[in-house]
Amino acid sequence: MRTQQMTAKRPLRSGTPGLREISETSDISDISHGADKPARTATAPAVQPYATDDAKWAAVTARDKQADGEFVYAVRTTGVYCRPSCGARLARRENVAFHADTAAAERAGFRPCKRCKPDQGGLDARHAALVSAACRRIETAEVAPRLEALAAEAGLSPHYFHRLFRSVTGVTPHAYANARRAERVRDALPAAQSVTSAFYDAGFNSNGRFYANANALLGMKPAAFRAGGEAESIRFAVAQCSLGALLVAATARGLCDISLGDDPETLVKDLQDRFPKAELVGADVEFERWVAQVVGFVESPRIGLSLPLDVRGTAFQQRVWQALRDVPAGETASYAQIAQRIGSPRAVRAVAQACASNKLAVVIPCHRIVRNDGALSGYRWGVGRKRALLAHERGDGMDDGEGSGSDKVKL
Repeated sequence: MRTQQMTAKRPLRSGTPGLREISETSDISDISHGADKPARTATAPAVQPYATDDAKWAAVTARDKQADGEFVYAVRTTGVYCRPSCGARLARRENVAFHADTAAAERAGFRPCKRCKPDQGGLDARHAALVSAACRRIETAEVAPRLEALAAEAGLSPHYFHRLFRSVTGVTPHAYANARRAERVRDALPAAQSVTSAFYDAGFNSNGRFYANANALLGMKPAAFRAGGEAESIRFAVAQCSLGALLVAATARGLCDISLGDDPETLVKDLQDRFPKAELVGADVEFERWVAQVVGFVESPRIGLSLPLDVRGTAFQQRVWQALRDVPAGETASYAQIAQRIGSPRAVRAVAQACASNKLAVVIPCHRIVRNDGALSGYRWGVGRKRALLAHERGDGMDDGEGSGSDKVKL
């Protein structure tokens, strides 16, 4: 192993790189229609699943959500029209009429159901809008609003709103408010007159609660963070591995950064940007052994890594990262599967953002997360490295791929 030691002397800006949003849209593959068939063979017309009234009535009795948007049904005795999936009491068949859409039902003199609201967007869209409005309310409030107030504004009970908010965002309203306060503290501390003024301005009601969570929120003491990491000592070294340049950095608590790249200088600059004014020192003999263990782990993830970690993130990110570490080497999982495993099945996009914010390559194996169709998605250190890591863990070797630089990495 060849290790490069560098000493950083100049302070740089604070802040972390922006999260790269990962799309969950699956690629659509071309479908061959059999060019070797005779030209006279006619293509069968597509079968409409709700072409007959009997099929529509079956969807209504089953409260089939798949039928929503395909048609609406109206009840003559009440003058109301509903979605097929409406949970209202089922009407008699002879009192039901079907209409192609809401406009047709209203032209026939029917009014929308107040329960399923067929004239509005889908239920998921309405829920997402309610949660989005609550998020904006939390972000703009000087003092975090109470759950009861947020639920009242959404027109829901506190218990139902709490479950809905968590299912959409992956965290509770309280945890979301804490994360926003932490962001405000990180933004305000460097320019604040004092640590006390910064955390009160961010919405913390007591210094005891703030200091109890300061290390988790900031990764260091508040005074040190306000000084741009001054007096913090971070050991680091850049080594070479089969994936290119590998930077390993650690605080007194444990490994805080493992990055991959093509240019060692760029990796060191990124580390400086994350820890401005911190004392970055080159590797000593003990840290050289740490680096050797990390290189060995990158080359053979199945051997495991027993070094301490200094993992910094929100409560939700910590849950996601732990779920990633539970995915065995040689296997993959989708963003949706990870969301299911952490108990937040609707927080797929938030899971993708947590993966994108991971700072510990391979140790927190976000490279094992793929799209729903198994296709590779984005990777902080290059899709080529992601492909190489997965192929190596499966024992398949490296797939031939197009691209240049980090897109042609081989193990």
